[in-house]
Amino acid sequence: MAAHLQGMTDHATLPGGGLFAQAWAMLRPPAVDALYGLLGTRAFTARGLWLNLGYWRDARSIEEACPALALLVGQAAAIGPEDDVVDVGFGFADQDMLWARQFAPRRITGLNVTPLHVRLGRARVRRAGLADRIDLREGSATAMPLPDACCDVVTALECAFHFDTRAGFLAEAFRVLRPGGRIVLADIIPAAAAGGALRRRWQRASWRALARALAIPAANADARDGYAARFGAAGFAAPEIRSIGADVFPGFHHALREDAAFFARLPGSARLAYRPLLRFEAGDVYAGLDYVLASARKPQA
Repeated sequence: MAAHLQGMTDHATLPGGGLFAQAWAMLRPPAVDALYGLLGTRAFTARGLWLNLGYWRDARSIEEACPALALLVGQAAAIGPEDDVVDVGFGFADQDMLWARQFAPRRITGLNVTPLHVRLGRARVRRAGLADRIDLREGSATAMPLPDACCDVVTALECAFHFDTRAGFLAEAFRVLRPGGRIVLADIIPAAAAGGALRRRWQRASWRALARALAIPAANADARDGYAARFGAAGFAAPEIRSIGADVFPGFHHALREDAAFFARLPGSARLAYRPLLRFEAGDVYAGLDYVLASARKPQA
């Protein structure tokens, strides 16, 4: 392991960040909306149009893992029949349709900056007979086209790391929430430094590479303590940040290795970029990343 890690760390010193950085750099988009525009209607799953990495604690396939992550977020937010929900970055609305059926909130308003997602999401919601309960709109996470104190829950499933900036999104979420309202994010942040100098060096390289590939603003590179402080700065009380990376990254990586149909559903550029990474373990590929489930409340007063 020491020799293997030394080799990976040496690669990280090469121009472009070595193998990991060179692979991910091939996916670097000009902007977030362009990233999802390039994906088009490609999805990770054969059923539905799910795009998240999945929650793999009990899941055995990407088909199970993607909705499992959405259910985890919905349960953490305690979505119920009396709630008005604002879901920011709703993908193709799979999560919203799942929540509408599973938790029966009064209304879900989805916001997304990608016109394709809004257009197809609306069509899918209509076909599902849920248009009276799910309202999908084009709109920014940092300038929500919504009035003050209009909802009870704000969610962002695997997208807040994109927002320019996450701090601006949290301020907007605080504004649109009613007193006592809840916010829940499934989010990606830099991992805490661990191991010796070589390992920490590799962690930094892997985070920088992914940040470039996914257009993550530098202002969003808050590790756990700084991340929790962002909630307090926005006015939220009692933030809870729980790492679930062990139930996300290894399962996703293993599925890409073992499920040829899943791997084939990736865009061609993504397959080309990720294929060299399959020979490494998930703990190395995602060394610089942590996946967190974050929640907080807007004070009653």
